[in-house]
Amino acid sequence: MAASKPVEPQSGSGLPRWQLALLVGAPIVLGVGAIYLWNRSRTKEKQGRRDGERKTPEGSASPVQGQTEQDGPANRADREQDMSPLDRAQAAKNKGNKYFKASKYEQAIQCYTEAISLCPKEQKGDLSTFYQNRAAAYEQQLKWEEVVEDCSRAVEMNPRYVKALFRRAKAQERLDKKKECLEDVTAVCILEAFQNQQSMLLADKVLKQLGKEKAKEKYKNREPLMPSPQFIKSYFSSFTDDIISQPLQKGEKNDEDKDKEGEAAEVTESSGYLKAKQYMEEENYDKIVSECSKEVESRGKHMAEALLLRATFYLLIGNAAAAQPDLDQVINMETANVKLRANALIKRGSMYMQQQLPQLSTQDFNMAAEIDTQNADVYHHRGQLKILLDQVEEAVGDFDECIRLRPDSALAQAQKCFGLYRQAYTGSNPSQVQTAMDGFEDVIRRFPKCAEGYALYAQALTDQQQFGKADEMYDKCIELEPDNATTYVHKGLLQLQWKQDLDMGLELISKAIEIDNKCDFAYETMGTIEVQRGNLDKAIDMFNKAINLAKSEMEMAHLYSLCDAAYAQTEVAKKYGLKPPTL
Repeated sequence: MAASKPVEPQSGSGLPRWQLALLVGAPIVLGVGAIYLWNRSRTKEKQGRRDGERKTPEGSASPVQGQTEQDGPANRADREQDMSPLDRAQAAKNKGNKYFKASKYEQAIQCYTEAISLCPKEQKGDLSTFYQNRAAAYEQQLKWEEVVEDCSRAVEMNPRYVKALFRRAKAQERLDKKKECLEDVTAVCILEAFQNQQSMLLADKVLKQLGKEKAKEKYKNREPLMPSPQFIKSYFSSFTDDIISQPLQKGEKNDEDKDKEGEAAEVTESSGYLKAKQYMEEENYDKIVSECSKEVESRGKHMAEALLLRATFYLLIGNAAAAQPDLDQVINMETANVKLRANALIKRGSMYMQQQLPQLSTQDFNMAAEIDTQNADVYHHRGQLKILLDQVEEAVGDFDECIRLRPDSALAQAQKCFGLYRQAYTGSNPSQVQTAMDGFEDVIRRFPKCAEGYALYAQALTDQQQFGKADEMYDKCIELEPDNATTYVHKGLLQLQWKQDLDMGLELISKAIEIDNKCDFAYETMGTIEVQRGNLDKAIDMFNKAINLAKSEMEMAHLYSLCDAAYAQTEVAKKYGLKPPTL
């Protein structure tokens, strides 16, 4: 599907990178799960005990040292005189717990305050409990500053106090102190061995919020960056009915080019659009927008084509705000070639999907199908949209229509198989899974030069833990497209899952960066692996490189989440000496 981040069709599948990585078992997932993936093999034996909400204070509410409920006031006074300061503090705390359970939080706070004043300063364990209990009462009163203050005192005395850390994290969130919240909840996740869903969800929530905030600011001020030539060519190859991506026809060439070919000069006027097309053939992509602008400003006869080509390159460099007015103009230009209008709708619909506006995206694809019913690209790219929306049955229908219109469309054939495979796999239907696998075999037999078919088949094979054959499929991809960096990344991830061969995996991902130093997927993957190796500083460097290459705000937000999670771990390691296990 074409998009402001036009990566899906040419990265070897019709799914976004993070979804593909999930399919192959790679550590590239959204939010907190990506950074903490090392824990996925741990058992869930403590899950039930730890999933509960932490609301109650600590310590029993029962009397101390044989004290009974039948004791009268005089007996209690005599007993208190015989009690040690710590015992008196514990008694005050127990009384506070009774008030807390009765929802009498002000009285509970008074009792916990008394316990704190009575407790000997050297009894740090008990003192930390009293402060944490008072923080729990303040939490019920929504006094977040007081919660943070008391939890901080508790943590000073007991740096690995999970209850205090988590309660402070929740209060920091309420105070909109996301960075501090993330550090606390990261410490909690590590201390609890990532077994508590509640703390994991808070970490994920805060990471996403931080990512969105940072991406919004960064993306607004980013410098446009042209992708690699291989990326651009792969993007345009996902269209078959795209007029602007077709080579120059003889009648379109500039005069001097025709003279070289011994042809009569037919075009006398200067055309910015034709120059842009020439630059496109020469892979001189940086000059295309300016030449298209000349055509638009002069209102030349190729104005519609120039608007669409300019919009396409705005999308490629991640400037959706500049692309949309051009796409809107082409779509509303009723005199323009219907193929141009349909192509503009496909690209705007894909852009909306990147902006997480699926309803607008669907509307554009449906409109494209209405105005150009015989356009195979519409059904191909709408099929990919349907897969993203988990509407697999409808996606398969669109791929079928694309194949009907273009029986030689190997890409649509392969993606239809992948849709059928996903449907069978998620439905746990072994016979349909095997049918889909047989379909892949048929596709690569009939279209032996379609790298897409091998790539998607490799992912399905990896799902089925047929690692050796999956590796062979990736080798076929590399043989057909040796400059496709994404394939090297997926093959590297396969080595990690299959053989736990870290060196080979990193070598292949490094090769991807060598082939295309603008492959953000490679940097993202490398960063995630470095997190699992415990090389947090290097991981942060890799994530920052990927951030600078991100082609959409949504993608950038995801990368910031990964980077912030890694940074939080470095801070937790410094403060508390906590580090998760490494590969």
